[in-house]
Amino acid sequence: MKKIGFLSFGHWANHPAYQTRTAADTLLQSIDLAVAAEEIGLDGAYFRVHHFAAQLASPFPLLSAIGAKTSKIEIGTGVIDMRYENPLYMVEDAGAADLISGGRLQLGVSRGSPEQVIDGWRYFGYEPAEGQTDADMGREKVLQFLSKLDGAGFAIPNPNPMFPNTPGLLRLEPYAPGLRERIWWGAATNATAVWAAENGMNLQSSTLKFDESGKPFHIQQAEQIRLFKEAWKNAGHQREPRVSVSRSIFALMNDQDRLYFGRDNKSTDKFGYIESDTLAVFGRSYAAEPNRLIEELAKDEAIQEADTVLLTIPNTLGVDYNVHVLSSILDHVAPGLGWR
Repeated sequence: MKKIGFLSFGHWANHPAYQTRTAADTLLQSIDLAVAAEEIGLDGAYFRVHHFAAQLASPFPLLSAIGAKTSKIEIGTGVIDMRYENPLYMVEDAGAADLISGGRLQLGVSRGSPEQVIDGWRYFGYEPAEGQTDADMGREKVLQFLSKLDGAGFAIPNPNPMFPNTPGLLRLEPYAPGLRERIWWGAATNATAVWAAENGMNLQSSTLKFDESGKPFHIQQAEQIRLFKEAWKNAGHQREPRVSVSRSIFALMNDQDRLYFGRDNKSTDKFGYIESDTLAVFGRSYAAEPNRLIEELAKDEAIQEADTVLLTIPNTLGVDYNVHVLSSILDHVAPGLGWR
């Protein structure tokens, strides 16, 4: 059994083929898709976060709205770039969204990815400390965020407050019990996967990672996951971690599917640069009739190591088509792989 969710990049553009012409279209359709996904039995609704782009950005209003309109589905991010965040304000936002959803928030964070603008976090008022890189700054903010999620008081109360204080040091409110255990780290390297385990975060591994051996993507990703699990065990945490992998998977059920994704049935891994000095490996897409998908996915070592699969979706094609895409996987592929 595996949990199956969708991952939306939340694109919009004034394009004649798009169902998402505006930001409002994307936001409202994201809510509708999460509601529909819950109805068909999907386990999670996850959203990418990108700044300075015609894509979803600040996630908490959307996650809160979805949480208020659903009752079972997990809601989360994949991932929030912590270089842009105020960790303490984020604790409050995340706590509110988690309480609205009844404890269903699964929050993916990371040090950040390539951006639309140069050092976009500077426009948000943030600078690395002397001797730090922006990646260091992102990881430091993650640790600040984690340290405040446990609900312990840390702030000295005003002796003459507007409202009565509880005794002792004050914590951030609203406090969301259990949220600390539902934070995920988006790791692009083996080292940061190990770091995530040492700091008690679940692991998100996407459709790309930095190339560390020249091996096929799914094998490198499986090795990353095994290192994460080993580090988790060595750290002595008392709970079992969770691991998600993202995949582009399309069951070709009709002519429309073949028109959109038929060319992906010959997809292969690709190697390239997402940063000027770092080679990355990009995982292949899967697109085929259900029986062939089952055969191909059964050979994906990283999927075997993960408990959660996030299906990347073409959100610009609208709610109805994406429900079809997700239903096709749930009904015709997942049972054959033992995911259902």
